[in-house]
This record gives sequence, C-alpha cells and structure tokens, in this order.
Amino acid sequence: MKTLTSLSILLLMTILLSPKAEACTRVVYKGPNNTVLTGRSMDFSMEIPANLWVFPRGVKRNGEVGKNSVEWTSKYGSIAASSWDIATSDGMNEKGLVANMLWLVESEYPSFEKNGKRKGIAISLWAQYALDNFATVAEAVESFGKESFAIVSDFIPGTDKFTTVHLSLSDASGDNAILEYINGKLVIHHDPSYIVMTNDPPFLEQLSIKKYWDNIPGKTFLPGSVTASDRFVRASFFIDAIPQTDNTRVAVAGVMSVIRNVSVPYGFSIEGFPNLSTTRWRVVSDQKNLVYYFETALTPNTFWVDLKNFDFSKGNEVKKLDMSNNQTYAGEASAYFEVAQPFQFIGL
Repeated sequence: MKTLTSLSILLLMTILLSPKAEACTRVVYKGPNNTVLTGRSMDFSMEIPANLWVFPRGVKRNGEVGKNSVEWTSKYGSIAASSWDIATSDGMNEKGLVANMLWLVESEYPSFEKNGKRKGIAISLWAQYALDNFATVAEAVESFGKESFAIVSDFIPGTDKFTTVHLSLSDASGDNAILEYINGKLVIHHDPSYIVMTNDPPFLEQLSIKKYWDNIPGKTFLPGSVTASDRFVRASFFIDAIPQTDNTRVAVAGVMSVIRNVSVPYGFSIEGFPNLSTTRWRVVSDQKNLVYYFETALTPNTFWVDLKNFDFSKGNEVKKLDMSNNQTYAGEASAYFEVAQPFQFIGL
C-alpha cells in the first residue's frame, strides 16, 4: 500500500475535521444499451421538506433578484424536488438532463449589486434554470461558461445558514459536469468520467482523494465513516462494482443500494460535528426511460414517477405531489399529482 503524500494528508484532515459539512452524495451509473441513471442523497442537519412538482414547457420565470433579474421561458418540461417549496434542489427534464444541488461550504459567489448593471439569478433557481433551458450537459456548460449572469445567494429563511452549494449535471448520454464557485469565480469540471461527487471538498480535491484510494483494493478495505471523503470512496467503488446491465429493475435497485450505502442513519449525530447530517430523502433518475424514483427517511415506501404520463406541452398546468405530513405513496405515482399554483422561488 502506498503511503499518503503530504497533500493527501492535508486534504483528508481538512474533510475529517470540518464541522460544517452537509453530507450529500451523488453517483451516475452507466450500463449497456444507453442505460444511464443518476442517484443522490439529500442529507441535511435539519428537516428539509420536499414536494415533487411537474412543470410544463413555456413557464415564464425571472431570477428573483430585482430589476437585474435574468428572465426566461422554459424550453423543456421537468419534474423537480423542492426544498421548503422555495427552491429546486433536484430534478430531471423531459430530455433526461438531471440537476442536483449539493452543499459545498467553500462556495463563494461573485459580487452582485441589486441596483447595479450585472444580471443575476437567485441560487434557488440555479438547478431549475438548467432543467428549463438545456437538453445536454454540453449545452449547459457552454452557456454557463459565458458567465453572462451572477448566481446570487442568501441565508436560508429563519436560519443562520448561508446557502453554499455546487451543482452537478448529467444527461442521457452519460456526460457529466460539476459547477462550483470558488473565490467568486465559476469553475466547471466537465467530463463523462466524473460520475461521483460528495458535498465537500471542492471537486478538484475530491479527484485527488480518489487518486489515492484507487491504489487500495476496495474488496480488501473500504472506509466506513459518514465523512465526505469516506462516502466518496465507497460510492466510487460500489457504482463500478454493481452489475452492468440494461435490466431496469436491476439497475435501479443497484443504484439505490449504493445511495443507501453512503447515506447517514436517521438521527445520527457526532458531538462537535453538528452538520454531519441525517439523510432526509433519496432519488434515482432513470435518464433512458424518464422515470424518477423517490424515497424519504420517514415513509416506508419507494415510489416512482413516469414522466411519459405527463403532457409537457406549453399551456398545461403545473402539478404537485404533496409529501407533507409524511404522506405515503407506493408504485407509480403520477396519478396522485394535482393541479397547483407553482411555488414562489425565494430571492432577494
């Protein structure tokens, strides 16, 4: 076994000793015959209620940061998981593009003046903007790379938590990108091989950790804690170790089992590390068949939503699947969506 370099030691200690990490994990599975699935856990230090929303094409939106807000009309319909019904934190559009927001303490966004000249979008809309506008990761990377607007963050209402997240994107071809704001600058990591990410540290450091652990056989030893580095190692090993198949039932079961393996037990806490966080809900997005699988920690069932059961045509109504009060669903749940007024994205 190779010894740790000084850089590796520094990276690992930074993660292990960080008291602020929110513990989400995201993986992408690629099987034969264009089988692509993205799984993620939503881990947070307090309850983060989710509802599912179906948005048609043609929804008019703005960036919710005042007169300099970016304005757009959605090109694609999507299913989205909301957080507190003020933000989209996860979703998949009708073209199979998936967007996942994960916490990243090191995030630092560009300066923005509400009455200045630069355009902006509230961070609550970052994932939804991608779902609304892009069919592929390459399209999203090209557009975001122009930095024609600022991502604008703020505190989560009623808390002392300033929202610091990075955004992962994957598409039906298996392409991947991770978008981060480091020291106020947008950093885009774009490569089909970037199939695993956790909340912390910045993705470039995650790749350094992976390089070290690639030298240690996963069948011999895997780290087992709930820290970001350990979850990254386990997810990287298991997403490659599970069967490579185009059998949807087997593939979904495999990806969900990986996400459960890297989840944090409900109610778990470590004294002095208040934000190593309980898994609240999990998602697996089947990007080939356009099916969105969902489960929460406080309900007994996994259910799924087949996007082909919705008409995303412009002019159709927004629909909501209410999951408040631990509402329980089983099997294919598209029939339980009801017409609803769209939630208001929070901004400045």
